[in-house]
Formats: sequence, structure tokens, C-alpha cells
Amino acid sequence: MTIIQYLCLYIQHLERTIISLVGFIAKYIPLGQLAFDGLNSPAYQKFKTDRLPIIRKFEKQDWQFLQEYYRWKYGKPVSPIKRRGESTVPESTVCFRCGAPHQYIYDNTGGRGSYLCKVCSCVFASGEKVTRPLTLVCPYCEHVLQPKKDRKHFTVHKCVNKSCRYYLENLKKLPAGLPKSEYHIYKLHYIYREFNIDFFKVDLNSIPDRAFSFTFRTQSSHIMGLCLAYHVNLGLPLRKTALAMREIHNVKISHAMVANYAKAAAAVIKPLVDNFDYKTSDTFIADEKYIKVKGKKGFVWFVMDALSRSIIGYRVSDNRAVGACILAMRMAFRKSKQLPERFRFIADGYSAYPLAAQQFALQEENPLHFEITQVLGLTNDDAVSAEFRPYKQIIERLNRTFNSSYRTTCGYDNFDGANYSVSLWVAYYNFLRPHPVTGFKPLNRIDHLDNADTMQTKWQLLIFLGQQTILQMASK
Repeated sequence: MTIIQYLCLYIQHLERTIISLVGFIAKYIPLGQLAFDGLNSPAYQKFKTDRLPIIRKFEKQDWQFLQEYYRWKYGKPVSPIKRRGESTVPESTVCFRCGAPHQYIYDNTGGRGSYLCKVCSCVFASGEKVTRPLTLVCPYCEHVLQPKKDRKHFTVHKCVNKSCRYYLENLKKLPAGLPKSEYHIYKLHYIYREFNIDFFKVDLNSIPDRAFSFTFRTQSSHIMGLCLAYHVNLGLPLRKTALAMREIHNVKISHAMVANYAKAAAAVIKPLVDNFDYKTSDTFIADEKYIKVKGKKGFVWFVMDALSRSIIGYRVSDNRAVGACILAMRMAFRKSKQLPERFRFIADGYSAYPLAAQQFALQEENPLHFEITQVLGLTNDDAVSAEFRPYKQIIERLNRTFNSSYRTTCGYDNFDGANYSVSLWVAYYNFLRPHPVTGFKPLNRIDHLDNADTMQTKWQLLIFLGQQTILQMASK
């Protein structure tokens, strides 16, 4: 038997094996079950952000004016109600929207306190008063949303209509044979989170508490620059920085003084970093990572430009809520009055990013309308993740670079220390660190730093430029 004949027989054997396996799959693994796997699973609905509700504003009307309008349009006004029996509507009842008297009010529920105005078609309860100017309505069935849960920064509104199209479609996606007692595991109803705090009025230029002054009694600004170079550039902890200053430069300095130097430098350099005119492109990338603060979880949010690789937004928070995400995105959009035509904001599958994008679109002044392109999981299970995975890898590489300096600290002692440490690291990353993408030069060029030969001199110049930025901000 020749090799060709042997290969042909082997191919025929593989074909018969494949056919038998396909028959086994079709018989014992119904394709209907595959519809609930991965992204189509109803369990994944919890991580999706529903679209914005319909917002209806309350407008006070005059029933006599409406009568004249009906007379002009239809040739006759709205006639009073002709009741077949005794009226169940009290004479003191008037429509709270247009003020129509009880002669134009229907008993909508047979004496249970709900009424319908014949003039303006408003449904209201007895004794109801307007407590809020806006009404949130489900975008699928136009049913008024009901407040269900009060959280720290937002209220959860829910559509309780059992005939809602959104609810009925999610019911069809549930696994077959699932008991009703387990329906609560999945997200079936339309929900909307109404935030009680305006994160767009939070000051982004706050200075860390207990910032140290620049009055040097025993040392100098040169020693401060050396401490920053060891602590930030080389990633040495505070005690090792003090040890290096003592054993290499014969400068006796405590680790507490190094921490004070870092706090003071962060307070001055942060306005320069945050207000620098970054040349941004039409693609932003965002991600969040865990840190440890006194043994508890904290989070650092990063927003970077995909083309320049600069960090244009960052925030340290003690929780993973949407508030810190909005503040980091506000920093990134600080100077953006209008977004590019093909703008993309790429993030992971966390629901905070779509919620933040909704809040940007709801702003009355300079609203920004954009969608979040979400790269899900670690594998390319869908076309969007396969296309934008390289962008996600860029910010994952940023996280690994941050970890190289963060791991040496073994976590932060408090959030003030975490804030000044991250601020200094972002300044180093954007203006001092050499990057392969720019030919091992800093990402952003500052003329004052071109003639500086040593890193301690560059830190002193950044402090000087930060002081100038603060004076310019104070003069405005």
C-alpha cells in the first residue's frame, strides 16, 4: 500500500468519525440550549445598562383655555360627564393638572381613589400633589417607573408592568423548566438609576490635605528632586529612598520627610498634569484596577488616549461605583467641547462606563453623546471584542507598568497617600518616562525640560511649572 492510499483511507475514517460526532451532538445536545450561552445568557443582563427612560415634564394647564381650544378645533367644548348613577367623585375634587372641577372627573377605579380628567386626560389620585417636575417613563411600554431601592448615590427605578415588551422578551430567554422562585436571579424588568449627586459639579482641582510647604530648613530643592527621582522614577519605597539618600549621597533624611516632599510636589504638579493641552485622537481607552489601602480594596481609574498613549484622566476611589468613573472621564473630556465624528470610547464589560456615558448625554450644558465599545472577557467570543482587543491590550500594558511601581509599596496607608502617589506617577509617565512608541522619549514634550540633564532637575522644573499653572488658574 502506498502512502497516498493510506492517507485516503485515513481521511475517510476521519470523515466517518466526524459524522458520528455531529449526530451525537444533534441528538443529545439541543441547539436551543446554546442560545443561552455566553453573551445571550439572561444572567448577563445584570451587567448591561438599559437605555435612557422617557422624561416627561409636568406642565400646569388651564382647563378653561383647553375648552376654548377644543371649541376652535372641533367646534364644541368638552361636555360635562353624564353619570348613570350617584357620583362617587367628591365635589371638592379638582384635576391637579388643569384645575377642571368634579363635573369633568371620572371615577377611574370604582371608588378606590384614582380619577381621570376628561379635559386633559390626566390620571391622578385623590389628594395628589406635584412633588417633582419630572416623570420617568419606560421607553418600551411607556409605563411610569416606580422607585424601588435607595442607594448611597442613586435611586433605582423599575418598570413593574407585566405586559412590558422588555419584560416579555427576557422571559422568553430564561432556561426551560426554571421555577418561578428562581426568576429573581435574572434581570427581567427595565431599570434606571437616578443619581442624587451631581458629579459634574465636583471640583477636579482639589489639593491633598496637609500638603507640606517648600520652606527648606536643613535641605534644599535639589535634595527634594533626588527623593522624587528615587521614589517615583525607580519605584523605591519611602524607607528605601531615605536609605539611598543616606548611603549614596550622605544626606540624613527620614522616610516621613520623603513622604512630605512627595505630598507637596503632588499638590503643585497635579494642576499642571491635569490641565496640560494633550493632543488627543478620536479613540479613548479606559480601565480600572485594584489597589490595597490599609488592607482593604481601593480602585484606580485610568483613561488614556489610544494614539498618544498619554494618561488624560485618572481617579483614586474607595469603591467601584460610577461616581469615580464619571470624575475620571470628566478629566479626560475637560477640554472637549465637541467630540470627533468617529469617536470611540473603549472599555471592558463593566456597567459603570455605559452609565457614565448616559450622564454625559443628560447634561444641559455641553452634553457629550457617545457610546461605549465594550471588549468582553479574555477571549474573542464576539466580533466587537476581536476587532478592538488590541486597544484593550494597550491599557492592560499600562496597568502592568503601574504595578511595577505599586507592588513595592505593599499597598497604601491611606487614600491621601494613594492620591499623591498616583498623581506623581502619572506626571512621571506622561512627561519624564521614555517610551518605545516615541523612540524612547517622553510622551509629551515641555520646552523647559529639554535642557535639563538630570532627573532631579526635571522634577524641580515640573514643580516650577506647576506653580505657574496655579497662578494662572487663580488669576482667571
